[in-house]
Amino acid sequence: MPFTEICIYQVKPQKVDEFEALMLEAKTFLEKQKGLFLLRFVKREYHIDMEQIKEGLPPPKITRIVKSVKYMLYWEFDTKESYGAAQKTLCDSYWKPMERCLAAPHDKYLGEGMFSWN
Repeated sequence: MPFTEICIYQVKPQKVDEFEALMLEAKTFLEKQKGLFLLRFVKREYHIDMEQIKEGLPPPKITRIVKSVKYMLYWEFDTKESYGAAQKTLCDSYWKPMERCLAAPHDKYLGEGMFSWN
C-alpha cells in the first residue's frame, strides 16, 4: 500500500522567488529518492466559493496576497520506510533553507493509500 505525504507551505510574500528557486533545485534531488512513485508541487493561485460551485463556473484567480503564498507538495512512496529515508535526506539538505522562507511552520498530512480512482 503506497505511503503518501501532503505538505502545505505558507511562504512569506517577499520570499516567493527564493522558495520557488529552492524547490526547483530540490525537485531533481527529490525525484531520485528510492521508492518514490509520484511527486507534485502546486502553487495555490485560485479560490472557489459556493456560487462558483453551484453555477459550475471556473474558479477565479487570487489577485492579492494577504499573509502568505501557499504551496502544496504531494509525494507518494512504495513504503513508509522509503518515505522515512527520503525525509531524512530532505532534512539533511534543503530543510533549513526552506524553513527560512516560511511565514509559519509547514503542515504535514501522512497516510497510506486506501484505493485509487485510476
